[in-house]
Amino acid sequence: MHILEIPSFFPPYGGLFCLDQAKALKALGHEVRILSNVQLGMTIGWKDYLTLPWHRYEHEMDGIMVYQSYQRGIPKVIKYNVERWVTIVLGMFREYVQKYGRPDILNVHCCKWAGYAAMQISRDTGIPYVITENLAYLDYVSEFGDPPGDTWQIPLLKEAFQHAARVLPVSSELVHDISGYFGTDYRWETISNIVDVDYFQYQERPSLEDRPFRFFCPAIFIHRKGYDVLFDAYSQLRRHCKNVELHIAGRATDSEKCRKLMRHYGVEGEVVVHGEIDKAGVRNILYQCDTLVLATRSEVQPLSILEAMSTGIPVISTECIPNCLRIEGGCVIVPIDDSDAFAKAMIDMTKRTIDGQALSSRIAAIASPRVIGQQIEAVLRTSLHTV
Repeated sequence: MHILEIPSFFPPYGGLFCLDQAKALKALGHEVRILSNVQLGMTIGWKDYLTLPWHRYEHEMDGIMVYQSYQRGIPKVIKYNVERWVTIVLGMFREYVQKYGRPDILNVHCCKWAGYAAMQISRDTGIPYVITENLAYLDYVSEFGDPPGDTWQIPLLKEAFQHAARVLPVSSELVHDISGYFGTDYRWETISNIVDVDYFQYQERPSLEDRPFRFFCPAIFIHRKGYDVLFDAYSQLRRHCKNVELHIAGRATDSEKCRKLMRHYGVEGEVVVHGEIDKAGVRNILYQCDTLVLATRSEVQPLSILEAMSTGIPVISTECIPNCLRIEGGCVIVPIDDSDAFAKAMIDMTKRTIDGQALSSRIAAIASPRVIGQQIEAVLRTSLHTV
């Protein structure tokens, strides 16, 4: 198959799950490329806004050709930015076809707004599209308000869901979570995110005899990720266990707002802050740590949890984590917004013995590139004549 991937999000703003799928499908013998238009925000990263290329160009990422464009967003002019984003993607698609020919199918990532753009392309060309959906419920709430919502975006996205050949939520819980906005009147089946199990392979951790027990939270510093709960829990943990460390990494974890929150809970100077790091940085810290912690308030299927378990360490997280990640011996679940319960789970974890190699093998069996690539391949084949 000739497969064109169109992500709603892409570096420097995440979205590498698209690249993971592209690599997995290419490894199965398919012709795969990515078409990416990224809307840059001056308030998010003014250096990227000013310095990233102003023209469309091609480049390669991990063996996948990416046809790239960067759009300069206008602050607070949402509708214009969306319309322009879609127009740019449609124009890039026409140029892509002139150079590489007509793809057999579009594999898009998140309905907002790649799914909507794919629907426009499908209407013009008859090419079917499949949507991988992994945008968290609270992300929709932050933009649309509580469901059902009355913003102009919702009917457009609902239509794109309904006309997709298939929607692939990364957890079944997500379909229920967003049903207040979009209903469930569309064809869907669950397929997990991909974990690069060769890269995040099992590694035995250093002995605890001469070092502290280390917890690691790799998450952007936003309210949804629950850093207030985590810092409160860590403060309690340190009153019971002295030989422990908490490492945090992610965008804005080295910001003044994050430091202020640490001061509020009395853990400033007690938390090891790494700031924003790349994939290699995440792996390096995972290999030095014993448990991943994520006190999140809303998730779909966090890749960080799969990566941690793939390297052989367990996870403590909250009830918003989907059932598919609640692997026995690998994932401890506590209530949302309950720092006392989170602290107790951290204390208990310092006393547990985990079979890390067995845990890593279980992740490979359910989320390796080959396993997930074959599942996506099967969906795409059955969708080829569905418009």
